[in-house]
Amino acid sequence: MCLRPYFLSSPFVGIFHIMVVGRVKEAWSMETIKQGDIVARRSYQGDVFFKVVEVLFEDQSQPVAILKGLDVRLLADAPLSDLRKVAPGELRSYKENLLKRNAACFRHISQRQRLVRQQVVCEVAVNDGDQDFFEVPGKVLHLDGDPDYLDFCLSAYKQLGVMAEGIKVPEEQQPERVVDLIQKHAPDILILTGHDALLKEARSLSDPKSYRNTPFFLEAVKAARRLQPSRDDLVIFAGACQSNFEAIIDAGANYASAPKRVLIHCLDPVFIAEEVAFTPVSRFVDLRELISSTITGKAGIGGIETRGKFRLGFPKAS
Repeated sequence: MCLRPYFLSSPFVGIFHIMVVGRVKEAWSMETIKQGDIVARRSYQGDVFFKVVEVLFEDQSQPVAILKGLDVRLLADAPLSDLRKVAPGELRSYKENLLKRNAACFRHISQRQRLVRQQVVCEVAVNDGDQDFFEVPGKVLHLDGDPDYLDFCLSAYKQLGVMAEGIKVPEEQQPERVVDLIQKHAPDILILTGHDALLKEARSLSDPKSYRNTPFFLEAVKAARRLQPSRDDLVIFAGACQSNFEAIIDAGANYASAPKRVLIHCLDPVFIAEEVAFTPVSRFVDLRELISSTITGKAGIGGIETRGKFRLGFPKAS
């Protein structure tokens, strides 16, 4: 899917908006769409549901809605003539399917966590005979360009028992802020995400300039790697929907999106971070197991061999 991107940072958008808002608000024959509505695109057979962030009246005949995916990390725009409101029953069914899919992932992850803990403790106890250990999983710093997705991710981290600090940082600001935030929070795992998209006019999938936010993720990864070059000391996931996977890995990330330039689920970075955080430091993260733990799968997420961040301590404090 390739949707025309909306450049939030463009100064022309703000100027243009001031000029036109309040000037053109004629009724049109199509279904009325307003901010906050849940909609689907007719031209894409309603494959993704979006929330309307804003409506821009570019001219009398072609108002445009700014759209944000309900569960995929995509920000785009579309003419109102291409949108339809999602019926309440249709939305309820959509959310139920999402909940079922998310719940299945959480169950799988929780079961794996228990098995890993049991295996690690048993291995040590065989040699020592004492099971008075405490656990030190990896700590996550999550920078996200979308505050709604960030809140969703922080709730998921808490549910999965992952120590995580989340900060809302627009994609274009992540390169300049990432070093200070790493130094402040000292994470084991760094997540750099938000929104991305392959530009409509893109001619080369390999060119980072063909993507809306991939260049910012690249520079943020490079800045983090200048501070901490080792991919085992600082584990990095970077990217969002349709991001340039190869370029982000080459820049120094351990994991990235999206190998097949597909849309990724907003929780996929969380599932990556969780598995790294709870894989023993003496082992490499199982790549196949890791990717199978995500919602999008190998079309949306990939990476390289990486050591885990889970450690045991001894003894427990009384």
